[in-house]
Amino acid sequence: MGVEDPNASGDEMDGDKHMKLPGVEDGDAELVVCPSDSTTSPEILQEEPRKWKFAVIYLCVYGFMSSIRPGEAFITPYLLSVEKNFTREEVTNEIMPVLTYSYMVVLVPAFLLTDFLRYKPVLIIQGLSQVVIWLLLLMGTSLLQMQLMEFFYGITMACRVAYSSYIFSLVTPGLYQRVASYSRSSVLLGVFTSSILGQLCLSLGNITFYTLSSISLGFVSLGLLLAICLPWPKRSLFFNRSQEKAEKVEMDKMNPQKPPASKWKESVLVQMLLELKHVAKMPNLRLWSLWWIFNSTGYYLVLFYVHILWNKVYPATENKKVYNGGVEAASTLLSALTAFCAGYAKIRWKVWAELVIAAITALQAGLLLLMGTTDNIWVCYAAYVLFRGFYQFLVPIATFQIASSLTKELCALVFGLNTFLGTILKSIINIIFSDRRGLGLDVHSQFLVYFIYFTILTVVYFVCAAVVLIRHFRNRPDRGGTTDTPTELSPVAASASETEPLSNGKSVMS
Repeated sequence: MGVEDPNASGDEMDGDKHMKLPGVEDGDAELVVCPSDSTTSPEILQEEPRKWKFAVIYLCVYGFMSSIRPGEAFITPYLLSVEKNFTREEVTNEIMPVLTYSYMVVLVPAFLLTDFLRYKPVLIIQGLSQVVIWLLLLMGTSLLQMQLMEFFYGITMACRVAYSSYIFSLVTPGLYQRVASYSRSSVLLGVFTSSILGQLCLSLGNITFYTLSSISLGFVSLGLLLAICLPWPKRSLFFNRSQEKAEKVEMDKMNPQKPPASKWKESVLVQMLLELKHVAKMPNLRLWSLWWIFNSTGYYLVLFYVHILWNKVYPATENKKVYNGGVEAASTLLSALTAFCAGYAKIRWKVWAELVIAAITALQAGLLLLMGTTDNIWVCYAAYVLFRGFYQFLVPIATFQIASSLTKELCALVFGLNTFLGTILKSIINIIFSDRRGLGLDVHSQFLVYFIYFTILTVVYFVCAAVVLIRHFRNRPDRGGTTDTPTELSPVAASASETEPLSNGKSVMS
Protein backbone atom coordinates (compact mmCIF):
# COMPACT_ATOMS: atom_id res chain seq x y z
CA MET A 1 0.00 0.00 0.00
CA GLY A 2 1.33 3.41 -0.88
CA VAL A 3 1.82 6.28 1.51
CA GLU A 4 -0.82 8.98 1.60
CA ASP A 5 0.27 12.07 -0.22
CA PRO A 6 -0.47 15.15 1.80
CA ASN A 7 0.01 17.16 -1.33
CA ALA A 8 -2.43 15.35 -3.38
CA SER A 9 -4.64 18.20 -4.03
CA GLY A 10 -2.74 21.39 -3.97
CA ASP A 11 -3.37 24.75 -2.52
CA GLU A 12 -3.45 28.03 -4.18
CA MET A 13 -4.55 31.52 -3.49
CA ASP A 14 -5.00 34.84 -5.11
CA GLY A 15 -5.54 37.56 -2.56
CA ASP A 16 -8.53 36.55 -0.49
CA LYS A 17 -10.20 34.69 -3.29
CA HIS A 18 -8.19 31.61 -4.15
CA MET A 19 -6.39 29.15 -2.06
CA LYS A 20 -5.58 25.54 -1.82
CA LEU A 21 -5.05 23.25 1.07
CA PRO A 22 -5.14 18.05 0.64
CA GLY A 23 -4.49 12.72 0.19
CA VAL A 24 -3.18 9.71 -0.16
CA GLU A 25 -4.63 9.66 -1.29
CA ASP A 26 -1.64 10.85 0.65
CA GLY A 27 0.23 9.20 -0.66
CA ASP A 28 0.05 11.17 -1.12
CA ALA A 29 -2.65 13.82 0.17
CA GLU A 30 -4.05 17.25 -0.69
CA LEU A 31 -6.57 20.16 -0.09
CA VAL A 32 -8.33 22.75 -2.10
CA VAL A 33 -10.04 25.83 -0.83
CA CYS A 34 -11.98 27.56 -3.56
CA PRO A 35 -12.93 31.17 -3.98
CA SER A 36 -15.00 32.81 -1.34
CA ASP A 37 -18.14 34.59 -2.36
CA SER A 38 -18.07 37.38 0.15
CA THR A 39 -15.77 39.43 2.30
CA THR A 40 -15.74 40.20 5.98
CA SER A 41 -15.79 43.69 7.45
CA PRO A 42 -12.91 44.87 9.66
CA GLU A 43 -15.23 45.01 12.68
CA ILE A 44 -16.19 41.36 12.26
CA LEU A 45 -12.58 40.35 11.70
CA GLN A 46 -11.66 41.93 15.03
CA GLU A 47 -14.28 39.89 16.85
CA GLU A 48 -13.85 36.64 14.94
CA PRO A 49 -10.78 35.29 16.81
CA ARG A 50 -12.85 35.05 19.97
CA LYS A 51 -15.25 32.68 18.22
CA TRP A 52 -13.07 30.50 16.00
CA LYS A 53 -9.55 30.58 17.45
CA PHE A 54 -9.97 27.60 19.78
CA ALA A 55 -11.87 25.57 17.16
CA VAL A 56 -9.16 26.19 14.55
CA ILE A 57 -6.35 25.30 16.97
CA TYR A 58 -8.16 22.09 17.87
CA LEU A 59 -8.75 21.24 14.21
CA CYS A 60 -5.05 21.77 13.46
CA VAL A 61 -4.04 19.56 16.38
CA TYR A 62 -6.43 16.91 15.07
CA GLY A 63 -5.01 17.25 11.55
CA PHE A 64 -1.47 16.84 12.87
CA MET A 65 -2.18 13.89 15.16
CA SER A 66 -4.35 12.03 12.65
CA SER A 67 -1.51 12.27 10.11
CA ILE A 68 1.02 10.57 12.37
CA ARG A 69 1.19 6.92 11.33
CA PRO A 70 4.88 5.95 11.59
CA GLY A 71 4.30 2.54 10.07
CA GLU A 72 2.50 3.74 6.93
CA ALA A 73 5.61 4.07 4.80
CA PHE A 74 6.57 0.52 5.76
CA ILE A 75 3.31 -1.36 5.14
CA THR A 76 4.54 -2.91 1.89
CA PRO A 77 7.91 -4.07 3.38
CA TYR A 78 5.91 -5.46 6.31
CA LEU A 79 3.65 -7.50 4.03
CA LEU A 80 6.67 -8.82 2.11
CA SER A 81 8.76 -9.56 5.21
CA VAL A 82 9.03 -12.86 7.03
CA GLU A 83 6.65 -11.42 9.65
CA LYS A 84 3.74 -11.58 7.16
CA ASN A 85 5.32 -13.65 4.39
CA PHE A 86 3.11 -12.61 1.47
CA THR A 87 4.64 -12.97 -1.97
CA ARG A 88 5.37 -9.99 -4.18
CA GLU A 89 2.85 -11.28 -6.73
CA GLU A 90 0.10 -11.43 -4.08
CA VAL A 91 0.78 -7.89 -2.92
CA THR A 92 1.08 -6.50 -6.45
CA ASN A 93 -1.77 -8.29 -8.22
CA GLU A 94 -4.26 -9.20 -5.49
CA ILE A 95 -3.92 -6.88 -2.49
CA MET A 96 -2.99 -3.47 -3.91
CA PRO A 97 -5.70 -3.23 -6.62
CA VAL A 98 -8.42 -3.33 -3.93
CA LEU A 99 -7.39 0.13 -2.73
CA THR A 100 -8.31 1.81 -6.02
CA TYR A 101 -11.60 -0.07 -6.36
CA SER A 102 -12.59 0.79 -2.79
CA TYR A 103 -11.75 4.45 -3.24
CA MET A 104 -13.79 4.64 -6.45
CA VAL A 105 -16.86 3.07 -4.84
CA VAL A 106 -16.77 5.16 -1.66
CA LEU A 107 -15.71 8.54 -3.06
CA VAL A 108 -19.09 9.90 -4.21
CA PRO A 109 -21.06 8.72 -1.13
CA ALA A 110 -18.35 10.19 1.11
CA PHE A 111 -18.50 13.51 -0.76
CA LEU A 112 -22.28 13.77 -0.38
CA LEU A 113 -22.49 12.41 3.17
CA THR A 114 -19.76 14.79 4.31
CA ASP A 115 -21.95 17.76 3.45
CA PHE A 116 -25.28 16.19 4.42
CA LEU A 117 -24.08 14.99 7.85
CA ARG A 118 -21.98 18.13 8.44
CA TYR A 119 -18.46 16.73 8.45
CA LYS A 120 -18.00 15.31 11.95
CA PRO A 121 -19.61 11.86 11.44
CA VAL A 122 -17.47 11.30 8.34
CA LEU A 123 -14.32 12.24 10.28
CA ILE A 124 -15.30 9.70 12.93
CA ILE A 125 -15.84 7.07 10.21
CA GLN A 126 -12.38 7.90 8.90
CA GLY A 127 -10.90 7.47 12.38
CA LEU A 128 -12.67 4.13 12.85
CA SER A 129 -11.41 2.96 9.46
CA GLN A 130 -7.84 3.85 10.43
CA VAL A 131 -8.13 1.80 13.59
CA VAL A 132 -9.54 -1.15 11.63
CA ILE A 133 -6.67 -0.89 9.11
CA TRP A 134 -3.96 -1.27 11.73
CA LEU A 135 -5.85 -3.96 13.65
CA LEU A 136 -6.14 -6.01 10.46
CA LEU A 137 -2.50 -5.39 9.66
CA LEU A 138 -1.43 -6.52 13.12
CA MET A 139 -3.76 -9.48 13.54
CA GLY A 140 -4.56 -10.53 9.99
CA THR A 141 -2.75 -13.41 8.34
CA SER A 142 -4.83 -14.27 5.28
CA LEU A 143 -4.96 -12.72 1.84
CA LEU A 144 -8.63 -11.83 2.32
CA GLN A 145 -7.86 -9.92 5.51
CA MET A 146 -5.19 -7.86 3.75
CA GLN A 147 -7.62 -7.10 0.93
CA LEU A 148 -10.12 -5.97 3.56
CA MET A 149 -7.41 -3.77 5.03
CA GLU A 150 -6.96 -2.09 1.64
CA PHE A 151 -10.74 -1.65 1.37
CA PHE A 152 -10.78 0.33 4.62
CA TYR A 153 -7.76 2.29 3.45
CA GLY A 154 -9.82 3.39 0.44
CA ILE A 155 -12.52 4.57 2.85
CA THR A 156 -10.04 6.72 4.79
CA MET A 157 -8.85 8.29 1.53
CA ALA A 158 -12.40 9.14 0.46
CA CYS A 159 -13.24 10.58 3.88
CA ARG A 160 -10.38 13.08 3.78
CA VAL A 161 -12.77 15.45 2.03
CA ALA A 162 -14.45 15.98 5.41
CA TYR A 163 -11.31 17.52 6.92
CA SER A 164 -10.81 19.69 3.86
CA SER A 165 -14.29 21.15 3.91
CA TYR A 166 -14.69 21.36 7.68
CA ILE A 167 -12.92 24.72 7.64
CA PHE A 168 -15.86 26.40 5.91
CA SER A 169 -18.07 25.75 8.91
CA LEU A 170 -15.69 27.46 11.35
CA VAL A 171 -14.98 30.86 9.88
CA THR A 172 -16.38 33.50 7.56
CA PRO A 173 -15.17 33.66 3.94
CA GLY A 174 -12.76 36.50 4.69
CA LEU A 175 -10.77 34.19 6.95
CA TYR A 176 -10.64 31.14 4.67
CA GLN A 177 -7.16 31.88 3.35
CA ARG A 178 -5.51 32.31 6.72
CA VAL A 179 -7.14 29.33 8.42
CA ALA A 180 -6.72 27.10 5.35
CA SER A 181 -2.97 27.63 5.50
CA TYR A 182 -2.97 26.67 9.19
CA SER A 183 -4.85 23.42 8.67
CA ARG A 184 -2.79 22.51 5.61
CA SER A 185 0.49 23.15 7.38
CA SER A 186 -0.55 20.98 10.31
CA VAL A 187 -1.24 18.04 7.99
CA LEU A 188 2.06 18.43 6.14
CA LEU A 189 3.94 18.68 9.42
CA GLY A 190 2.17 15.55 10.64
CA VAL A 191 3.04 13.57 7.51
CA PHE A 192 6.68 14.70 7.66
CA THR A 193 6.93 13.90 11.39
CA SER A 194 5.31 10.52 10.80
CA SER A 195 7.81 9.55 8.10
CA ILE A 196 10.83 10.71 10.13
CA LEU A 197 9.57 8.99 13.29
CA GLY A 198 9.02 5.72 11.46
CA GLN A 199 12.47 5.85 9.89
CA LEU A 200 14.18 6.64 13.21
CA CYS A 201 12.34 3.81 14.97
CA LEU A 202 13.53 1.28 12.39
CA SER A 203 17.04 2.56 11.72
CA LEU A 204 18.06 3.53 15.26
CA GLY A 205 15.57 1.70 17.48
CA ASN A 206 15.93 -1.51 15.47
CA ILE A 207 12.31 -2.46 16.18
CA THR A 208 10.16 -4.88 14.24
CA PHE A 209 7.49 -3.94 11.72
CA TYR A 210 4.92 -5.35 14.15
CA THR A 211 6.01 -2.97 16.90
CA LEU A 212 5.99 -0.03 14.50
CA SER A 213 2.46 -0.94 13.42
CA SER A 214 1.41 -1.13 17.09
CA ILE A 215 2.72 2.42 17.60
CA SER A 216 0.71 3.53 14.58
CA LEU A 217 -2.40 1.93 16.04
CA GLY A 218 -1.91 3.99 19.19
CA PHE A 219 -1.67 7.23 17.22
CA VAL A 220 -4.74 6.56 15.04
CA SER A 221 -6.71 5.61 18.17
CA LEU A 222 -5.83 9.00 19.63
CA GLY A 223 -6.87 10.60 16.35
CA LEU A 224 -10.26 8.87 16.63
CA LEU A 225 -10.77 10.26 20.13
CA LEU A 226 -9.92 13.75 18.90
CA ALA A 227 -12.43 13.36 16.04
CA ILE A 228 -15.16 12.39 18.50
CA CYS A 229 -14.49 15.57 20.48
CA LEU A 230 -14.67 17.88 17.44
CA PRO A 231 -17.54 20.40 17.54
CA TRP A 232 -20.46 19.58 15.25
CA PRO A 233 -20.99 22.37 12.69
CA LYS A 234 -24.48 23.73 12.10
CA ARG A 235 -24.06 24.48 8.41
CA SER A 236 -22.40 23.02 5.33
CA LEU A 237 -21.84 23.86 1.69
CA PHE A 238 -24.76 22.23 -0.16
CA PHE A 239 -27.41 20.66 2.09
CA ASN A 240 -27.35 22.77 5.25
CA ARG A 241 -27.57 26.40 4.19
CA SER A 242 -29.90 27.82 6.85
CA GLN A 243 -29.17 31.48 6.12
CA GLU A 244 -29.79 31.10 2.39
CA LYS A 245 -33.01 29.16 3.06
CA ALA A 246 -34.30 31.91 5.35
CA GLU A 247 -33.56 34.52 2.70
CA LYS A 248 -35.40 32.41 0.09
CA VAL A 249 -38.48 32.18 2.34
CA GLU A 250 -38.50 35.96 2.75
CA MET A 251 -38.23 36.44 -1.02
CA ASP A 252 -41.16 34.04 -1.57
CA LYS A 253 -43.27 36.08 0.88
CA MET A 254 -42.42 39.27 -1.00
CA ASN A 255 -43.39 37.65 -4.32
CA PRO A 256 -46.43 35.49 -3.57
CA GLN A 257 -47.59 35.50 -7.18
CA LYS A 258 -44.39 33.80 -8.35
CA PRO A 259 -45.05 30.07 -8.98
CA PRO A 260 -43.04 27.88 -6.57
CA ALA A 261 -40.27 25.80 -8.10
CA SER A 262 -39.84 22.16 -7.26
CA LYS A 263 -37.48 21.41 -4.38
CA TRP A 264 -35.04 19.39 -6.43
CA LYS A 265 -34.64 22.23 -8.94
CA GLU A 266 -33.90 24.65 -6.09
CA SER A 267 -31.19 22.38 -4.73
CA VAL A 268 -27.77 23.99 -4.85
CA LEU A 269 -26.24 20.67 -5.91
CA VAL A 270 -28.64 20.29 -8.83
CA GLN A 271 -28.01 23.86 -9.95
CA MET A 272 -24.28 23.26 -9.86
CA LEU A 273 -24.63 20.08 -11.91
CA LEU A 274 -26.56 22.03 -14.54
CA GLU A 275 -23.76 24.62 -14.59
CA LEU A 276 -21.10 22.04 -15.39
CA LYS A 277 -21.98 22.06 -19.09
CA HIS A 278 -20.95 25.71 -19.26
CA VAL A 279 -17.72 25.03 -17.40
CA ALA A 280 -16.75 22.35 -19.92
CA LYS A 281 -16.90 24.98 -22.69
CA MET A 282 -14.17 27.12 -21.07
CA PRO A 283 -10.78 26.16 -22.67
CA ASN A 284 -8.64 27.05 -19.66
CA LEU A 285 -10.79 25.09 -17.21
CA ARG A 286 -11.03 22.20 -19.63
CA LEU A 287 -7.24 21.99 -20.01
CA TRP A 288 -6.44 21.99 -16.32
CA SER A 289 -9.30 19.66 -15.45
CA LEU A 290 -8.03 17.16 -18.01
CA TRP A 291 -4.53 17.53 -16.58
CA TRP A 292 -5.95 16.85 -13.14
CA ILE A 293 -7.74 13.72 -14.32
CA PHE A 294 -5.02 12.14 -16.46
CA ASN A 295 -1.82 13.18 -14.68
CA SER A 296 -3.14 12.54 -11.19
CA THR A 297 -4.10 9.05 -12.35
CA GLY A 298 -0.51 8.24 -13.29
CA TYR A 299 0.83 10.00 -10.22
CA TYR A 300 -1.19 7.95 -7.75
CA LEU A 301 -0.55 4.67 -9.53
CA VAL A 302 3.17 5.35 -9.09
CA LEU A 303 2.65 6.19 -5.41
CA PHE A 304 0.65 3.02 -4.84
CA TYR A 305 3.21 0.67 -6.37
CA VAL A 306 6.59 2.33 -5.87
CA HIS A 307 7.22 0.65 -2.51
CA ILE A 308 6.89 -2.74 -4.19
CA LEU A 309 9.39 -1.59 -6.82
CA TRP A 310 11.86 -0.54 -4.12
CA ASN A 311 11.54 -3.92 -2.47
CA LYS A 312 12.31 -5.64 -5.76
CA VAL A 313 15.25 -3.38 -6.62
CA TYR A 314 16.70 -3.71 -3.13
CA PRO A 315 15.18 -6.57 -1.09
CA ALA A 316 16.70 -5.51 2.26
CA THR A 317 17.35 -8.35 4.67
CA GLU A 318 17.37 -6.04 7.73
CA ASN A 319 14.55 -3.69 8.73
CA LYS A 320 16.97 -0.89 9.57
CA LYS A 321 18.11 -0.80 5.94
CA VAL A 322 14.61 -0.05 4.64
CA TYR A 323 14.58 3.71 4.03
CA ASN A 324 10.99 4.25 2.89
CA GLY A 325 10.26 6.71 5.68
CA GLY A 326 13.26 8.90 4.94
CA VAL A 327 12.46 9.00 1.23
CA GLU A 328 8.82 9.90 1.88
CA ALA A 329 9.93 12.68 4.25
CA ALA A 330 12.32 14.06 1.62
CA SER A 331 9.65 13.92 -1.09
CA THR A 332 7.18 15.71 1.18
CA LEU A 333 9.66 18.53 1.78
CA LEU A 334 10.48 18.88 -1.92
CA SER A 335 6.79 18.80 -2.84
CA ALA A 336 6.10 21.58 -0.34
CA LEU A 337 9.00 23.61 -1.74
CA THR A 338 7.98 23.22 -5.39
CA ALA A 339 4.36 24.07 -4.55
CA PHE A 340 5.60 27.21 -2.78
CA CYS A 341 7.78 28.16 -5.75
CA ALA A 342 4.80 27.75 -8.07
CA GLY A 343 3.21 30.66 -6.26
CA TYR A 344 5.87 32.97 -7.70
CA ALA A 345 5.84 31.69 -11.28
CA LYS A 346 5.06 34.54 -13.69
CA ILE A 347 3.84 32.94 -16.88
CA ARG A 348 1.24 33.83 -19.48
CA TRP A 349 -0.70 30.65 -18.87
CA LYS A 350 -3.16 31.18 -21.72
CA VAL A 351 -0.21 30.91 -24.10
CA TRP A 352 2.34 28.67 -22.40
CA ALA A 353 0.25 26.34 -20.21
CA GLU A 354 0.27 23.41 -22.64
CA LEU A 355 4.01 23.73 -23.23
CA VAL A 356 4.82 23.85 -19.50
CA ILE A 357 2.60 20.84 -18.84
CA ALA A 358 4.18 18.96 -21.75
CA ALA A 359 7.73 19.66 -20.56
CA ILE A 360 7.04 18.58 -16.98
CA THR A 361 5.14 15.48 -18.12
CA ALA A 362 8.10 14.58 -20.36
CA LEU A 363 10.47 14.87 -17.39
CA GLN A 364 8.16 12.65 -15.34
CA ALA A 365 8.11 10.07 -18.14
CA GLY A 366 11.91 10.05 -18.15
CA LEU A 367 12.01 9.57 -14.38
CA LEU A 368 9.58 6.65 -14.64
CA LEU A 369 11.78 5.01 -17.27
CA LEU A 370 14.75 5.48 -14.95
CA MET A 371 12.88 4.00 -11.98
CA GLY A 372 11.74 1.01 -14.02
CA THR A 373 15.16 0.15 -15.43
CA THR A 374 17.75 1.03 -12.77
CA ASP A 375 19.12 -1.52 -10.34
CA ASN A 376 20.48 1.18 -8.01
CA ILE A 377 18.05 1.82 -5.15
CA TRP A 378 19.40 5.32 -4.48
CA VAL A 379 18.80 6.35 -8.08
CA CYS A 380 15.30 4.93 -7.74
CA TYR A 381 14.75 6.93 -4.54
CA ALA A 382 16.00 10.17 -6.13
CA ALA A 383 13.85 9.70 -9.25
CA TYR A 384 10.77 9.20 -7.07
CA VAL A 385 11.43 12.34 -5.03
CA LEU A 386 11.82 14.40 -8.22
CA PHE A 387 8.74 12.79 -9.79
CA ARG A 388 6.59 13.88 -6.86
CA GLY A 389 8.15 17.34 -6.82
CA PHE A 390 7.32 17.98 -10.48
CA TYR A 391 3.71 16.95 -9.99
CA GLN A 392 3.27 19.10 -6.90
CA PHE A 393 4.64 22.12 -8.77
CA LEU A 394 1.66 21.99 -11.11
CA VAL A 395 -1.01 21.18 -8.50
CA PRO A 396 -1.35 24.71 -7.04
CA ILE A 397 -1.25 26.20 -10.54
CA ALA A 398 -4.06 23.90 -11.67
CA THR A 399 -5.98 24.72 -8.50
CA PHE A 400 -5.63 28.43 -9.12
CA GLN A 401 -6.60 28.19 -12.78
CA ILE A 402 -9.70 26.14 -12.02
CA ALA A 403 -10.83 27.94 -8.87
CA SER A 404 -10.22 31.52 -9.98
CA SER A 405 -13.36 31.79 -12.10
CA LEU A 406 -15.80 29.60 -10.15
CA THR A 407 -18.02 30.02 -7.13
CA LYS A 408 -16.94 27.94 -4.18
CA GLU A 409 -19.86 25.52 -4.60
CA LEU A 410 -19.15 24.96 -8.28
CA CYS A 411 -15.44 24.76 -7.52
CA ALA A 412 -16.11 21.94 -5.05
CA LEU A 413 -18.14 20.08 -7.63
CA VAL A 414 -15.54 20.47 -10.39
CA PHE A 415 -12.70 19.21 -8.21
CA GLY A 416 -14.86 16.37 -6.94
CA LEU A 417 -15.81 15.35 -10.47
CA ASN A 418 -12.19 15.54 -11.64
CA THR A 419 -11.09 13.34 -8.75
CA PHE A 420 -13.86 10.82 -9.39
CA LEU A 421 -13.08 10.55 -13.12
CA GLY A 422 -9.39 10.12 -12.28
CA THR A 423 -10.29 7.34 -9.86
CA ILE A 424 -12.34 5.56 -12.52
CA LEU A 425 -9.36 5.76 -14.90
CA LYS A 426 -7.04 4.37 -12.20
CA SER A 427 -9.41 1.47 -11.67
CA ILE A 428 -9.54 0.70 -15.41
CA ILE A 429 -5.73 0.70 -15.68
CA ASN A 430 -5.48 -1.40 -12.54
CA ILE A 431 -7.91 -4.06 -13.67
CA ILE A 432 -6.21 -4.34 -17.08
CA PHE A 433 -2.54 -4.33 -16.08
CA SER A 434 -2.26 -4.97 -12.32
CA ASP A 435 -5.14 -7.15 -11.25
CA ARG A 436 -4.67 -10.90 -11.30
CA ARG A 437 -7.89 -11.15 -13.32
CA GLY A 438 -6.31 -8.97 -16.00
CA LEU A 439 -2.73 -9.17 -17.28
CA GLY A 440 -1.34 -9.35 -13.75
CA LEU A 441 1.97 -7.68 -14.70
CA ASP A 442 4.92 -7.60 -12.33
CA VAL A 443 5.93 -4.24 -10.88
CA HIS A 444 8.72 -3.52 -13.40
CA SER A 445 6.36 -4.13 -16.30
CA GLN A 446 3.79 -1.86 -14.66
CA PHE A 447 6.30 0.97 -14.46
CA LEU A 448 6.98 0.47 -18.15
CA VAL A 449 3.23 0.89 -18.72
CA TYR A 450 3.28 4.10 -16.64
CA PHE A 451 6.21 5.35 -18.73
CA ILE A 452 4.27 4.71 -21.95
CA TYR A 453 1.20 6.38 -20.40
CA PHE A 454 3.13 9.55 -19.55
CA THR A 455 4.85 9.49 -22.94
CA ILE A 456 1.48 9.47 -24.71
CA LEU A 457 0.33 12.37 -22.54
CA THR A 458 3.54 14.24 -23.39
CA VAL A 459 2.97 13.86 -27.12
CA VAL A 460 -0.63 15.06 -26.81
CA TYR A 461 0.40 18.08 -24.72
CA PHE A 462 3.17 19.04 -27.15
CA VAL A 463 0.76 18.84 -30.09
CA CYS A 464 -1.74 21.03 -28.24
CA ALA A 465 1.05 23.44 -27.31
CA ALA A 466 2.10 23.71 -30.94
CA VAL A 467 -1.46 24.50 -32.02
CA VAL A 468 -1.86 27.16 -29.31
CA LEU A 469 1.49 28.80 -30.07
CA ILE A 470 0.86 28.88 -33.82
CA ARG A 471 -2.49 30.55 -33.22
CA HIS A 472 -0.92 32.99 -30.79
CA PHE A 473 1.88 34.12 -33.09
CA ARG A 474 -0.50 34.45 -36.00
CA ASN A 475 -2.51 36.90 -33.90
CA ARG A 476 0.30 38.90 -32.35
CA PRO A 477 -0.33 42.59 -31.51
CA ASP A 478 1.50 43.74 -34.63
CA ARG A 479 -1.05 41.74 -36.60
CA GLY A 480 -4.04 43.06 -34.78
CA GLY A 481 -4.18 40.54 -31.94
CA THR A 482 -4.23 41.09 -28.19
CA THR A 483 -1.82 40.15 -25.45
CA ASP A 484 -2.18 38.71 -21.99
CA THR A 485 -0.23 39.92 -19.01
CA PRO A 486 1.75 37.32 -17.10
CA THR A 487 -0.14 35.85 -14.17
CA GLU A 488 1.59 35.43 -10.84
CA LEU A 489 0.07 33.11 -8.31
CA SER A 490 0.16 34.12 -4.69
CA PRO A 491 2.55 32.03 -2.56
CA VAL A 492 1.01 28.76 -1.48
CA ALA A 493 1.52 26.90 1.71
CA ALA A 494 2.81 23.50 0.63
CA SER A 495 0.63 21.37 -1.43
CA ALA A 496 -0.94 17.72 -1.24
CA SER A 497 -2.61 14.97 0.41
CA GLU A 498 -2.95 12.99 -1.67
CA THR A 499 -4.39 14.21 -1.11
CA GLU A 500 -5.65 12.71 -3.34
CA PRO A 501 -8.31 13.51 -3.32
CA LEU A 502 -6.88 14.02 -3.33
CA SER A 503 -8.23 16.89 -4.03
CA ASN A 504 -11.90 16.52 -3.97
CA GLY A 505 -12.90 19.72 -5.01
CA LYS A 506 -13.55 22.71 -3.09
CA SER A 507 -14.08 20.86 0.03
CA VAL A 508 -11.40 18.47 -0.66
CA MET A 509 -9.35 19.69 2.08
CA SER A 510 -9.98 22.92 3.59
